[in-house]
Amino acid sequence: MSSGTAHAVLAATATAHTASAPVHVSGLGFVTPLGRSVEAFDDALFAGRSAVRAQTLEIPGMDPMSIAAATCDFDAGGVRSASRLPLDRGTAMALAAAQDAAADAGLDLDTLDRDRLGVFWGSGLAGAGTFDATTRALYGEQRRMRPTTVLTVMPNAAVAELALHFGARGAALAYACACASSAVAIGEAMRAIRGGWIDVAIVGGHDAMLTPGVMASWHAMRVMAPPPADAPASACRPFSADRAGFAIGEGAAALVLESEAHARARGAGAKPFVLSGYASNCDGTHITNPDPAGQVRAMRAALRDAGLTPSDIGHINAHGTATSAGDAAEAASIGELFGHGAPVSATKAIHGHVLGGGGAIELVAALRTLARETLPPIAHLQTPDAAFSGVDFVRGTAREARGLRHVLSNSFAFGGTNAVIVASRRFPEG
Repeated sequence: MSSGTAHAVLAATATAHTASAPVHVSGLGFVTPLGRSVEAFDDALFAGRSAVRAQTLEIPGMDPMSIAAATCDFDAGGVRSASRLPLDRGTAMALAAAQDAAADAGLDLDTLDRDRLGVFWGSGLAGAGTFDATTRALYGEQRRMRPTTVLTVMPNAAVAELALHFGARGAALAYACACASSAVAIGEAMRAIRGGWIDVAIVGGHDAMLTPGVMASWHAMRVMAPPPADAPASACRPFSADRAGFAIGEGAAALVLESEAHARARGAGAKPFVLSGYASNCDGTHITNPDPAGQVRAMRAALRDAGLTPSDIGHINAHGTATSAGDAAEAASIGELFGHGAPVSATKAIHGHVLGGGGAIELVAALRTLARETLPPIAHLQTPDAAFSGVDFVRGTAREARGLRHVLSNSFAFGGTNAVIVASRRFPEG
């Protein structure tokens, strides 16, 4: 097929959109503390094996701080960008994850209409590593700034690099909604594809905040779990009676989304996974304390968008930060809407809280749950909080879920932003 013919065929799919049509998931890529391959990710996910480790943070003039963190085995220096600018560690992760997702999707950029290729990306604090190093150099060492500093730390740095790499000329948008950033980015890309504005989107998110200034800031907020001396990997214990906060993580995850008509037109419609529902809203009540009522509204709206009811959901990947207020609000909202009917997992226990990138990584986990028809356990959950008795937590070992069809992934953020995505698997007829 010639390039011109391919463009004509793909452009013809532009009108095949409806407001609530499922959006095809044609590729995944990720850089996580659990690994970069599907095999490594699955192995840790379904075994409940934690990548969290204890780190000692030493800053001159301050007492040493013990931090629970999950790091990636990743060489940011090995990633080259189309812009040829220095890359922040997080941006390098984003580019690597997106390249892997495009390869998994079998995208042929020569046959894509680049005007209908978009980039939708989320990050809570893009450029964190570069900004921390820059301020240290400026105020601590009185060194001059690089002339490229602004371009490396700007919130849309990853979006710009991704658009350059893929030659995307559709919408290229960065979302900063704290811990819901990447979930919002993915959901808004769904809407753009459904609306017919674009055919294909590179979506996801990242954060790489394991820098002295950022970790010290989170530590000061008293929401991070101290790593137990005898078992630091168990620092993050979502929904546990003895939960003490989250472990901070780093990483990136990317998905290639496209309309089903476009996927079929390019011969890539065989993969059975779709995103079927999305909703976002705001609690509008408090900047840090989540509101169960707002979360219920968001989950209801996502189900309505997918044309589903609570009884259709076979699994929930909870936001599950292991903070006192956060888990209590989420358990209450899940209990109100689903009761004991939808088993709940929470994967931050093993890969850490990747903040703005967490929603994308956790959606990958939800999709792997669908693929394996197996529910991952909540690691380190020995005794659930007695107040959460109305919720079915997956604990101990992974749970078989043959015929699993619909899963729901929650992302709830500081500022009150809630984002909920429903992913579905299509089984062959007959």
